[in-house]
Amino acid sequence: MTPSIAFVGAGPTTLYALHALLSEGRVAARITVFEARASAGSGSPYSPEWNDRAMLSNIASLEIPPLTETLADWLGALPDAELKALDLDRATLDERTFVPRIALGRYFESQFATMVEQARAAGVAIDIRTGCRVVDAANRPDGVELTWSFPPSRRTTKAVFDHVVLATGHQWPSRQHVRPGYFLSPWPASVLAALPATEVGIRGSSLTAIDTAVALAGSHGAFVRHDGRLAYEPAPDAETFRITMMSRKGLLPEADFYFPLPHAPLAICTPEAVAALIDQRRPDLLDAVFDLFRRELIAIDPDYAAEAGLADATLEAFGEAYFAKRAATDPFVWAAANLEEARANHAAEVTVAWRDAILRMHEVVAVIVPHLDAEQFDRFNRALKPVIVDVYAGVPHKSIERMLALHAAGKLQVTALGDDHSIDTHCPEGGTTVTLGGTTRHFPVFIEATGQRALSAIQFPFLSLLEQGIVRDEVANDAPDVVRGIAVDDLFRPVDAPLPMDRLFCLSLPFLMGRHPFAQGITSSHEMGGIVGRRLAFVLDTAKPVRQPGTAAA
Repeated sequence: MTPSIAFVGAGPTTLYALHALLSEGRVAARITVFEARASAGSGSPYSPEWNDRAMLSNIASLEIPPLTETLADWLGALPDAELKALDLDRATLDERTFVPRIALGRYFESQFATMVEQARAAGVAIDIRTGCRVVDAANRPDGVELTWSFPPSRRTTKAVFDHVVLATGHQWPSRQHVRPGYFLSPWPASVLAALPATEVGIRGSSLTAIDTAVALAGSHGAFVRHDGRLAYEPAPDAETFRITMMSRKGLLPEADFYFPLPHAPLAICTPEAVAALIDQRRPDLLDAVFDLFRRELIAIDPDYAAEAGLADATLEAFGEAYFAKRAATDPFVWAAANLEEARANHAAEVTVAWRDAILRMHEVVAVIVPHLDAEQFDRFNRALKPVIVDVYAGVPHKSIERMLALHAAGKLQVTALGDDHSIDTHCPEGGTTVTLGGTTRHFPVFIEATGQRALSAIQFPFLSLLEQGIVRDEVANDAPDVVRGIAVDDLFRPVDAPLPMDRLFCLSLPFLMGRHPFAQGITSSHEMGGIVGRRLAFVLDTAKPVRQPGTAAA
């Protein structure tokens, strides 16, 4: 019989997995793709249901692994009217342009549709079931049984598949508005439009928090440009509207910096050098890898290394030195200077060597995380991960420009919480109170905007796989309470699970972040989806019946 493959979720990870599978040649399998949304391809991070029109993606066409065509080419082929509807101007588009999230979602939907059309034309049996929610998955003797429904109907349907890929994407709290004035996430952004013009607290200061602030600002005013300078003009009834973004360090992310692609190879902190340290099973693995990281930075940018004291720095000392100047400067003063520098460097195509080096090293360093004991894992998260995230999570220049405009209008401030603070989200009057340095402040509206968090197996959406012991937490012997994600191997198959190899693949992002700390965004979808797609192609190829000598071909 023809093998069957099911993908649960039709966002970018499934898109890249399908692309990798189909690129390996003719696929002798029946493929079914389930997607809860009405359309396939974009996933929630780029869908119009979840995002405000003003929210920007922080990846440009140059960085997006192409599918049937690049983002820049696809945008270039759109009529002016469609570009305008996406808030884009043809004159400003190039391969480094940051586009609205919704525009990127449209691109992925188009690529998905084109790829499916091409696959069907080549004879591949592929069934796309949109508006279809998979509610459970269970291992059976002959495959993985999926149970799904078509809301609002409660009637369910079941079918068994030989291979199943779970790529359910981001997982936000089932209830966004859990108490009066308190929101567990900013998604869907449409809810923010109905909030009153009041004092709003936002926990977080990264791009998720910035997007939240931009969406709120658009409901109570408008961003306008005067003589080339962006300003925020509040609505007449928005006198009481103010936003306070708060995070432990109280810093805004830095503006996207110029870097060349493809990346130049590393000389010291190489994949081979890190792999050798892992193979040695060193108890000081984190410090040994940081030594490679430190030496690479010294070789690439000796001036920065000297300024940061890298010659004899420990991991913790570097983590503090990296943020020290910024933490001692008003965040908006720093942001304005950083934006000016980033714009000039983009115009002149100048790369800041140390930033580019850290960007190139982040994926090399990330592979050690599954091998760290509890103490090293905690040190990694406290000292090294914030530095790496700060570099690779640079935000669009327009996002920083909007924050500066809101601040200049007296509508935005950023507060450093440090480690000594308390937040009470159960206020009788609604909202939240924040106590910092002996001062308590009440926010009638408070929004959690720290982005997707790593989740443990107990939050996995398919209960039967938990009950069968197939999906379980990755538990370190020395720290069983620390979330390290679900236990999967390098091909994203459940580890030591009571089911045949290659039957189930888990690509659901929140449950992988403990093991893959930087696995967010399109490049991660491409890498992880590609691994699974190529593995499926290999499995299908090796399962083909071998024609005996002297027999006729079918």
